[in-house]
Amino acid sequence: MGPRERREREREEIRTKILDAARELFVREGYEAVTMRRVAEKIEYSPTAIYFHFRDKETLLREICDADFLTLGHSIAEAGRIDDPIGRMKATGLAYVRFGLEFPNHYQLMFMTPHPPLGDEHAVERGNPEEDAYAFLKGTIEEAIAQNLFLPEFADADLIAQTVWAGVHGVISLHIAKCNDNWVDWRPLEARARVMIDTLLDGLTHGR
Repeated sequence: MGPRERREREREEIRTKILDAARELFVREGYEAVTMRRVAEKIEYSPTAIYFHFRDKETLLREICDADFLTLGHSIAEAGRIDDPIGRMKATGLAYVRFGLEFPNHYQLMFMTPHPPLGDEHAVERGNPEEDAYAFLKGTIEEAIAQNLFLPEFADADLIAQTVWAGVHGVISLHIAKCNDNWVDWRPLEARARVMIDTLLDGLTHGR
């Protein structure tokens, strides 16, 4: 490895370190409370070093979210191999839950931490099902609607997508928030997710 490649690798390692620290702080302390100086303190760097890599806090947040949404999109891509759209929806829901379980900090920042709108420029291509998890889910639902797999009164792909998303989000967000609470005799996360997904889809479809 030459000097140029070594410098580039070191630069990427520092950026990753900054992103990981900022993600953790945004989740734990709230986006508004965290400053660039606070991120610098977390990784024992000077604020100047942080600004060398990221122009401001908004840019830092956008890069974190772009990276995390791409990771989510790739996490559910395997479900795309399933021909049956209802089976694909079930696999997508389970993949979504597993993503939240594997990356709880990512999930909390993406879906459980208030932060300002991120603008229109993103690394994720909106509407591209290979990157945009919502587009992937909606496309699967549109395919199911075209095959008359949903009950006639359910013909709005966005409404179905948002309803199913809300149900699965409830399972993983409750797990993240309460997984250490021994007051409840919790059943396995995947079992809870399967019951939620199957119940929702049975109610929306012909009970397939």
